[in-house]
Amino acid sequence: MHNDYENIVHWLLMHLGHALSDQVPLWVHSFLHVIVFWAPLAISTLLIIAITIKLYRKLLLEKIQRHNNKELPTTVIGSSVFSFIIRNTLKQQALLIFLGITVMPVLYLILELPKIIINDVINASDLPISFLGWSLSQNQLLFTLSGVFLSAISIGGGLKYMLNVYKGRVGEHLLRRLRLNVYKSWRNGSGSRRRTEIIPLITQELEPIGGFASDVFSLPVFQGGTFITILFFMFMQDPILGAAALTLLPFQLFLIPKLQKRVNKLARLRVSEIRSLGGELGDQSSHHIQNREGILVVSSHLRRLERIRQKIHKTKFFMKAINNFLTALTPFFFYSIGGYLVIENQLTIGALIAVIAAHKEFSNPLKELFKYYQNAADVTIRYNETIKFLRLKAYPTDHEEIVQKTG
Repeated sequence: MHNDYENIVHWLLMHLGHALSDQVPLWVHSFLHVIVFWAPLAISTLLIIAITIKLYRKLLLEKIQRHNNKELPTTVIGSSVFSFIIRNTLKQQALLIFLGITVMPVLYLILELPKIIINDVINASDLPISFLGWSLSQNQLLFTLSGVFLSAISIGGGLKYMLNVYKGRVGEHLLRRLRLNVYKSWRNGSGSRRRTEIIPLITQELEPIGGFASDVFSLPVFQGGTFITILFFMFMQDPILGAAALTLLPFQLFLIPKLQKRVNKLARLRVSEIRSLGGELGDQSSHHIQNREGILVVSSHLRRLERIRQKIHKTKFFMKAINNFLTALTPFFFYSIGGYLVIENQLTIGALIAVIAAHKEFSNPLKELFKYYQNAADVTIRYNETIKFLRLKAYPTDHEEIVQKTG
């Protein structure tokens, strides 16, 4: 069994262009085993488990929602935040996706040019250099490629600016429509009997949904595309370095979702507590309550809200610290394994520098994708709480009053 495992690893390394010999140090041998075998195996296993659980929960949730929808009245905003966003911003989402995809070729060019400048210009031995049919000196080609690099950075920055500005327009437009729909439903009698709860709902709780509406598809496409582009660039320089960039990803995929579930649970408690506090303040204001009992009730709400928010902060910062540590640990593999490959003349110094520089950008899309996962969970909670609020009937509408009087 052990020999079969060794044969598999050696076969993988041979096809990746790095056959192991007896002269390879033991520490390099161990790292290569982790990089090319155990890390990909862990990632594949976690993804299969996560997809299976996700599909099971989705089917179970749809079954529960179908059962509940038979008993509960519908609302004007739709059954889910995703359906509401798609129904109101489908064309705008398509344009955002197109802008996000357009940035990817420019990004790859920005990553590739520094390696070309170092390996083919600064370290060039054959002069003059032939470039696209032109015979250029070393200095001419250096400044030409530097100008192309500057142009690529400018174009990429301009495209990102256009994407972000348009995202802001889409988010604000959908937020205005959502607030107006909730307000109209509230005017028609929907909502709890504590009518003042509508104030924090419209002004605060719905605010993040507008920002999420602009990111719902464009952010996974843009950040996911950035992640794949950088990873593809790393693999093109050397498959071992590309695999090394994914070595610690299983720990992130395992730990971050578990911590996020804890944050989601606390977020639901926070939303419920804020709405309850708003209702209590509204009741005291309408009834002109100024006794000590009212102060104690509000103080109790504030104390519970403080504890909930402290727990959220602790969990979020712990999750951030774990993610930052694992991200900062990855360059260890680049310096050790990559440095060894450069010494053994199996990798150019330009390719290693390019991979290290690319990894600085590699962690950003991962952070944004994890943040997107957090925001999606938070927005879903807020949207579902809004639906629950609107499904309550505080008082009969004008039409219901007429029916009651004439019936």
